[in-house]
Amino acid sequence: MRNAIEIHALTKRYGILTALDEVSFEVGRGELFGLIGPDGAGKTTLFRLLATLVAPDGGTASVDGLDIVADYKRIRERVGYMPGRFSLYPDLSVGENLAFFAALFGVEIAENYDLVAPIYRQIEPFRARRAGKLSGGMKQKLALCCALIHRPAVLLLDEPTTGVDAVSRSEFWDMLSELKGKGISMLVSTPYMDEAVRCDRVALCDGGKILAVDTPQGVVGRFDEPLYALAGDDMYGLLLEARRHADVKECYPFGQTHHLIAGEGFDAGRFVRETTARGFRRVTLRPVGAGIEDVFIKLMRHA
Repeated sequence: MRNAIEIHALTKRYGILTALDEVSFEVGRGELFGLIGPDGAGKTTLFRLLATLVAPDGGTASVDGLDIVADYKRIRERVGYMPGRFSLYPDLSVGENLAFFAALFGVEIAENYDLVAPIYRQIEPFRARRAGKLSGGMKQKLALCCALIHRPAVLLLDEPTTGVDAVSRSEFWDMLSELKGKGISMLVSTPYMDEAVRCDRVALCDGGKILAVDTPQGVVGRFDEPLYALAGDDMYGLLLEARRHADVKECYPFGQTHHLIAGEGFDAGRFVRETTARGFRRVTLRPVGAGIEDVFIKLMRHA
């Protein structure tokens, strides 16, 4: 059986800007595939191409075995798409939005209620409330229900949890795991590294290019340089100090610390002594394991 999504040298330009530059990868049947990258990496353009909202300037892509150009009408029947911005009708109620999308796809809510029921039950108490008055997490659950009501073969989710609280984010990804268990293939973009590790595979992208495709564990395994967590009273000053150091390849903010990639000849103890002698207080430097974000920064440095 062919892959759920196949992309080969896909290219899209907007004037002089190349939003996608010969992108290639596949999403397997029943796979939960993550797309990781900063703003401007080309993620939304890719989703719009796969959802047949815009046409490519080069390359090919298929969704559920159908070409995104030649078979765009049939693809729209088989794809559920959640854009990055809330796109339902804010003046319609929860129930009215769901009924509208069911009618749009020519189905009855009852036909596929079993698929959306675990999600819809959480928002059903608010079925008479206008969608625009829902919380961020409830809006996304409603949007997911509307994207599923016609039982699509493939789900395209463009940063579905951005701006949503941590608990709602976790609940949303639990729902995606359940949908994966029902055989739905998913391409999901996310800026959150804790979500990326819940994917079967991820693609790291930047500047319209794919930098790497692997399992989350495989991506982390690509990091082969000494990595340290740096902290102290003057975090900004330490950041500048580390970046000036001859034996430091890179230093960047990472949560409550800075992550420091050491070069050949770097001596952690000497670095602490030298910075302390320069007036920095309570400097600590400890080895840490790399995460997906560290690998991404490393790949961007060499791109």
